[in-house]
Amino acid sequence: MSLLKVQGLTKTFGAIRAVDSVSFEVKPGEIYGLLGPNGAGKTTTIAMISGLLRPDGGEVFVAGASFWADPQKAKRIMGVVPQELAIYEELSGRENLEFWGRMAGLAARDAKTRAAELLEALVLTERAQDAVKTYSGGMKRRVNLGCALLHKPKLLLLDEPTVGIDPQARLNILEFIRQLRASGTAVLYTTHYLEEAETLCQRIGIIDHGRLLAEGTLGELQERLGGDRLFVIEADFKNVSPDAWAGFRERFRVIQKTDQHLAVAAIGARDPSECLKELLGLPVRVENVTLKRPSLNDVFLQLTGRKLRE
Repeated sequence: MSLLKVQGLTKTFGAIRAVDSVSFEVKPGEIYGLLGPNGAGKTTTIAMISGLLRPDGGEVFVAGASFWADPQKAKRIMGVVPQELAIYEELSGRENLEFWGRMAGLAARDAKTRAAELLEALVLTERAQDAVKTYSGGMKRRVNLGCALLHKPKLLLLDEPTVGIDPQARLNILEFIRQLRASGTAVLYTTHYLEEAETLCQRIGIIDHGRLLAEGTLGELQERLGGDRLFVIEADFKNVSPDAWAGFRERFRVIQKTDQHLAVAAIGARDPSECLKELLGLPVRVENVTLKRPSLNDVFLQLTGRKLRE
C-alpha cells in the first residue's frame, strides 16, 4: 500500500492555476522526486498534502485514508520540512528539537531522548548547546530536517531541503535521507537540482506550470528520448530550420536548437551508426556529432522547451 496517494490535486489563485490535476503516489522505502523549476507548483503541492492549503479539487490519501477525513491522524504519520527554515534562531539546536518534539505530542523525557538521537545522527552533538543563529547554513538545514523527525514519521515531505547550502553540506543531508529510505520511510522530495533527482530518487515526476508532464524511473524517462541515442550536432544553425530537411522529422525528434547546436533523439529502434551517418549527411557543415545518454534536463527540454533553471 502507498503511504501517500495524490489524485487530481488542483489549486487556483485568482486566474492562476498553480496546481492542475496532479496525481502520483509514494510507497514505503521509496524516494519520489518532484522535479521542476521555481514556480512550477512544487511548494503548493506540498502545502496541500500537509494540510496547510485546502485543495480546490482532488484528494490526498495518507496510509490509505483520506487526509481531510481525519487531518490529525494523517499529520501524525507525516513529517514536513519546509523550504523556509522553521527553527528558532535564539534557541540552541537541542532546544529546537525538544520543542518540536513536544509539539509533535512527545512527553518531555521522550522528546529529550529523541533529540539526543537526532543530534548524533545529524552530526550536531558538539554544537547542540549553541544558539542556532551561530550555525552555518548547512547546520541550520540539518536542524530543520531533524525537527520533522522527532515523532519518527512514516512519510516525510521535503521541500527543497538543500537550497542555498554548500556542496559538502548537501552531500551530508542527501546521505541522511538515503538512510531514512533504507529504514522504510516514504519520502516526497521536491527539487530543481538535476543531480539530486538523478542520484537520490527511485521515481521522478516532472512538473511545470502546475501540471505533471511525465513520471517514471530515470531509465523510463530516458527511454522517452530514445534510450542511449541522443545526438548533439555542432554546426552553424543560424537561419536554418530542420523542418525544411526532407524526412528529417520522421527520423529524429528535435530536443533543442541554438545557433551552434542541435540536440536530437532518434525515432525508432535504429542502430546508432546508421543515425550518425544520416546526421553527418545533413545539408549543413557539421563540425562534430556527440552521442550521449539523455539527462533529466534533456527530458525536461523535450517536454517544455526550456531548461529547468529558467
